Amino acid sequence: MSSANPPQAGRWTKLALRALIEAALALMAVWSTMAIYYSNLPAAWLRTLAAGGYAAGVAVALLWMRRRWLARLIVLGAFGAVVCWFLFTPPSNRRDWQADVAILPCADIKGDEVTIHNIRNCEYRTEADYTVRYYTKTYDLAKLRSVDLFLVYWGSPLIAHTMISFGFEAGDYLCISIETRKEKGEEYSAIRGFFRQYELTYVIADEHDLVRLRTNFRGEQVYLYRLNTEPAVARLVLLDYLREVNHLRDYPEWYNALTSNCTTNIRGHTKPYARKKVWDWRLLANGRVDELGYEVGSLNQSLPFRDLKARSLINERARAAGDDPAFSTRIRERLPGFNTASNVNAADR
Repeated sequence: MSSANPPQAGRWTKLALRALIEAALALMAVWSTMAIYYSNLPAAWLRTLAAGGYAAGVAVALLWMRRRWLARLIVLGAFGAVVCWFLFTPPSNRRDWQADVAILPCADIKGDEVTIHNIRNCEYRTEADYTVRYYTKTYDLAKLRSVDLFLVYWGSPLIAHTMISFGFEAGDYLCISIETRKEKGEEYSAIRGFFRQYELTYVIADEHDLVRLRTNFRGEQVYLYRLNTEPAVARLVLLDYLREVNHLRDYPEWYNALTSNCTTNIRGHTKPYARKKVWDWRLLANGRVDELGYEVGSLNQSLPFRDLKARSLINERARAAGDDPAFSTRIRERLPGFNTASNVNAADR
């Protein structure tokens, strides 16, 4: 009995290893098929034909070829070819863009003085009916006083869109939204977001545009939190944002729903200056990133988190503010952590 155990164990080890290899090859084939199907090939029928042909070829190799080593080599080689094609597909700033993302922002940085061009302020009649307007404004970084976080929910409570807003003296707020840069007629798809279908863009706008679009016209649930950030750190983070804005003007990049999205890029801008550098699953399931921020002390902790979240919903305030020039002030009224002595004085320490 004991002499039979080692051969039996070795047999099961080989079977497990073979199953693992086959599963890995199958996953490669699925990813490659999807990459082809969601590619930039010019016609839907061509994408379908290419993806179907690829999947059929892989199936034949894995299921019917007798020489397993050769079948695996073929599948691995085909996967490598798709990966190379995928990685070397270049992004572009020259497409027929939607009107609201057609013009890229840029910034002139001279010490504490930054002049930002193409700050967006759309006049919305409905979500799809709007007039695009831009303006240029100069900000004094010495007057930067706060950083606020917007969380925007449109479906699953685990997924949200994140936006950062920088607050200056006299109630000026500069909001930055990291988004997909869509072409005319293009809709956002979470699946396509994994396959280099959208360029990355940083929309710089006032809150009357970016926030009101989501609260008053899309009907999405928007939460607003004051971040516990020192002005010196806020300055560094904003400059980091603006350097990337200028970079994207000259060197386009792909959006990626997993690795280069609204939340991972915010973390990239803030990580060098964060006191606590943490990795947490809620950075991916970013609908819970406010909970993470509360736990690490980045949000106001005068209330239990559940109460803080309930009181941070700003939709009613935004609808009531409407077109009021004091929109940004009104959506912050009586929010936990805003307009308190600790927040005002923190800027002057």
